[in-house]
Amino acid sequence: MYKNVKAKSLNTMHNYLKLSVCFLTLLCVIACKTKQEEPNSKTVLNKEADKPKIVNIINFIRDIEPRDEAITKEVLFETTKSQVEIMRKYDLGGTFLLQYDALMDERYQELLKGLPVDSFEIGAWWEIPQPLVEKAGLEWRGRFPWDWHPDVGFSTGYTPKEREQLVDVYMEDFKKIFGYYPKSVASWFIDAHTLNYMYEKYDIIASANCKDQYGTDGYTLWGGYWNQAYYPSKLNSYMPAQNAENQIPVPVFRMLGSDPIYQYDTGLEHDRQGVISMEPVYPRSGGSEQWVDWYMKNFVEGESMQYAYVQVGQENSFIWKDVKQGFEYQMPLFAKLRDQGKIKVETLAETGAWFKENFKVTPATSVTVNTDYENGNKKTVWFNSKNYRVNLLWEDNTLRFRDIHLFDESIQSSYLEDKLESNQALFFTQPFVDGYLWSTAQKLAGLRFKQEKNSKIISLKGEDPIITNPKEGRLEIVWPLQDDNGTIKMEIDEDKTQITHEGGKSLDWFLELTVAKTDDLPFQSIEDHKIESLYQGKTYTVSALKGKFSKPVADEVFRIYPEDNVIKLNFKQ
Repeated sequence: MYKNVKAKSLNTMHNYLKLSVCFLTLLCVIACKTKQEEPNSKTVLNKEADKPKIVNIINFIRDIEPRDEAITKEVLFETTKSQVEIMRKYDLGGTFLLQYDALMDERYQELLKGLPVDSFEIGAWWEIPQPLVEKAGLEWRGRFPWDWHPDVGFSTGYTPKEREQLVDVYMEDFKKIFGYYPKSVASWFIDAHTLNYMYEKYDIIASANCKDQYGTDGYTLWGGYWNQAYYPSKLNSYMPAQNAENQIPVPVFRMLGSDPIYQYDTGLEHDRQGVISMEPVYPRSGGSEQWVDWYMKNFVEGESMQYAYVQVGQENSFIWKDVKQGFEYQMPLFAKLRDQGKIKVETLAETGAWFKENFKVTPATSVTVNTDYENGNKKTVWFNSKNYRVNLLWEDNTLRFRDIHLFDESIQSSYLEDKLESNQALFFTQPFVDGYLWSTAQKLAGLRFKQEKNSKIISLKGEDPIITNPKEGRLEIVWPLQDDNGTIKMEIDEDKTQITHEGGKSLDWFLELTVAKTDDLPFQSIEDHKIESLYQGKTYTVSALKGKFSKPVADEVFRIYPEDNVIKLNFKQ
């Protein structure tokens, strides 16, 4: 009997232990699951973790501002100090880039050395001030100790040997102060020789340049990889390379968070464009709560293919009283989106390292805006690859290609071997459609979707597009047409674009390029299945793998007619 009682007791205890283990296991599972589901300030919980939405907060620092006597060294320092305080308040890391004059100022050294190294990065801002030039043993030609003209204040204004001297001086002084060489070096633009020299000798891993702009600040960057980042050609820092052996293996990120809809057309028929960007100094864009909310909503929700990217922050030359409102609104918004797992906030070097680990050549990406600002009716998508870029714009239910530019790694920049001798620096790619330079305010250029109906040429009209990324490297757009006319389907990949009309009534549809300015068009010959063009001394071809080009019959430049309801264009050179 005792044995039976003992056996029953042991049995009961055994069952009790089993139940306890199960209960504890259940508690652990719940705890782990809860912990995983809690947003962490350092963790991204994006549903598409392999397609991150990356935000770089980059503030760059000058120690002198000769354009305004009221902007003293103290005012500049207080701007940077205020930026640091706000970022730390919201536990936001980021990148501070030092121009050489600021690098040598002990106040900035002390401020930046005090930042947590696990979330902040110190790098180089590559504009060239007088102290750097003279320490390199060169003659200063500027109007002021810092001169923003590109033949003085940028590396393009110096010979390749002089550029190397300037880099060596900066890097050695940076290392003496911080104990290491910078991993990130950015500027409005850096020539290919300098960028490659920094990579080969000092092992930089990331760079950044200005958004596309025409004429602003004495330099033009027009037609390049529109956003995110690209590997530049060894011959031309603005030109994406097509092959790994011909690229500088340093990703160049596009700066400033350009407005995808309205930046492109601003300043038509003027010598320079305005600025509509995430920079908090501008009250109608980066300084506007409504505009910033609109931008970030589309940034988070819009199709970006491999990843989305935006650089935010502000140079200290735009002083704190002008930057404060926008900066203080943006930073807690980024912290909130980060904590919700919708964006990833990291340093430029961290993003550069991630890019290099994931992409051996420049990937295809997109920027998609599904809603207009202030309840307008425009929508847009930018597609970028190593071979070309495309911009589509929907307006008043119509559609046009607003921009198509081709890339060619063999085009050598004028500044690769020779120094710039004027105060205008120019960077271009190869145009096929240019809705800015070929337009006037009264007549906007574009490759439009048209149809012939009742002996009249009219625009195709449709509803809201559906924009997806069904497979790596491909952007798919489905545009439902009005009046039971079926749909236009576009498949855009890194080499070509295919346009197909599906379903609905039979349509006599085609694409038609019209422009306002015909003086500088690049087209040399138009044949049935190819168009030959010439720009920057280099010929290039767009071929119709399906469909047919036609010469003008009215005021258009050319038309593209479908074959079996398909137009397929090859943009790879």
